[in-house]
Amino acid sequence: MGNREIFRKALSVLPGGVNSPVRAFKAVGGDPVVLVKGEGPKVWDADGKEYIDFLASWGPLILGHGHPRVMSYIREALNRGLSFGLTNPYEVKMGEIVVESVPSVDRVRFVSSGTEATMSAVRLARGFTGRRFVVKFEGCYHGHYDGLLVSAGSGVATFGIPGTPGIPEETARTTLVVPFNDEEAVKEVFLRYGEDIACVIVEPVAGNMGVVPPKEGFLKLLRDITERSGALLIFDEVITGFRVSLGGAQELYSVYPDITCLGKVLGGGMPVGAYGGREDIMSKIAPEGPVYQAGTLSGNPVTMASGLATLEELKEKKPYRTLDERTRRLAEGVSGVLSAKGIPHRINRVGSMMTVFFTDREVLDFGSAKTSDTEMFSRFFRSLLKKGVLIPPSQFEAWFVSTAHTEEVIDEALTRIEDAVRNL
Repeated sequence: MGNREIFRKALSVLPGGVNSPVRAFKAVGGDPVVLVKGEGPKVWDADGKEYIDFLASWGPLILGHGHPRVMSYIREALNRGLSFGLTNPYEVKMGEIVVESVPSVDRVRFVSSGTEATMSAVRLARGFTGRRFVVKFEGCYHGHYDGLLVSAGSGVATFGIPGTPGIPEETARTTLVVPFNDEEAVKEVFLRYGEDIACVIVEPVAGNMGVVPPKEGFLKLLRDITERSGALLIFDEVITGFRVSLGGAQELYSVYPDITCLGKVLGGGMPVGAYGGREDIMSKIAPEGPVYQAGTLSGNPVTMASGLATLEELKEKKPYRTLDERTRRLAEGVSGVLSAKGIPHRINRVGSMMTVFFTDREVLDFGSAKTSDTEMFSRFFRSLLKKGVLIPPSQFEAWFVSTAHTEEVIDEALTRIEDAVRNL
């Protein structure tokens, strides 16, 4: 069966034919791709078409598809059993490497998704501080937890409003939303609500409005203002953890939160999440403390084996400078192709993650990200897909480069992209 036939069957059993909305290609048009195989930097669909893959399963596959070390560890774990429901050695080893690698983490709790991690971190912050409000930033996505799936209203600081039906307004109103990279808005919200703010949660490098780095001093302001007010600072490093450096964005920018949320690269392609932080904060989690959180498949041995192989490879090979250089070369090449065609654009990049925005404005926050020409992006996406280059099917997402994207693969990708843009 090919792409269309499989997706037609999917529509009869899955809402929208998918298990995560963006996979339906509603933002870009055309028929969704059904992937059946991945190897190194490439994937193949059910029609047999090959693509150079910059989606990378939305970021986890920093070593590419089917990395030998990862597959070997997974096979070893599979031979021992799929799941036990009790502690296994892999999760202990994973805990050790996370604590060793992430500067702010003294202890860590593994869960099964990034949403679980952020949800649990917010609950922990409220339990630790005894306070109510959470501050988040417009355009930052922290999973589909009710209290964080809210959007901003007008003004400097606003109560969150539900981002989807099914979220009670009273839940959303415990979230305060301010613009990303806006220091004055942060100061204003703390002036008005500071004594009742339990935590600030932020993507230190935004990756869900497209890649938007923090302005110089912005993360330091968050660190300082939370310390002064008695609130906790939570970094959502589900995307950036082990992606922009071994120690994540906090290592890159030398700003250290109280709690860190992890996922994606942490599992090497398997479902995973984690949250960790200071000893005194993490000791509040059950069974040591009163803040309850549990998960049947948390610390799953196969997932932990996959993540352990990935983190050990990153720790030993230290590929971050090479990843940065190759992603810079890709970004510069794409920019050159678009400039030659006279297409307005901006490319934001941090390490091995980047986004092409079709706007003539500098992209610093969600407001400026939304100036992008989404119709142009859709045409760009479909043209690249036709030429065998897979990028995220949304303007407001990140491209990811892996260690499997060699210089030769980058050259090949740029050739295909040039052909695609020529036909726009």
